[in-house]
Amino acid sequence: MTKGDKVLIVVVVILTLLSLGFIKRQAFSNENKFVSIQVNGKEIKKVIFDKKIIGKKIPIQSKYGFNLIEIDDEKVRVIEADCPDKIDVKQGYISKIGETIICLPNRMVVEIKGVKKGDAIDIMNH
Repeated sequence: MTKGDKVLIVVVVILTLLSLGFIKRQAFSNENKFVSIQVNGKEIKKVIFDKKIIGKKIPIQSKYGFNLIEIDDEKVRVIEADCPDKIDVKQGYISKIGETIICLPNRMVVEIKGVKKGDAIDIMNH
């Protein structure tokens, strides 16, 4: 292995580490995050985090069951459900992009999603 090969390997490793750091920072940025509430695979509500909605409770009634969702400061949880096991209630708060709360009996999913800069999104505050 020549000196040039060693330099090339070091440069490639440094570029790889810098790229991974940039990707991680972009993918897990908490800017512009919102809550997506889905029932039976269809999104029924989008709620953007805002100081005005801290403490708001959102009832989700469907033919599959009932869930009560509470929005807090940059986090969300299910506080009531009529499913037998109540795993979604026991899970507690989620706050990071990509985290989900799932209630299988009621076919409900609460997910925190993020918006990339420059993307248009139609969000309604509840």
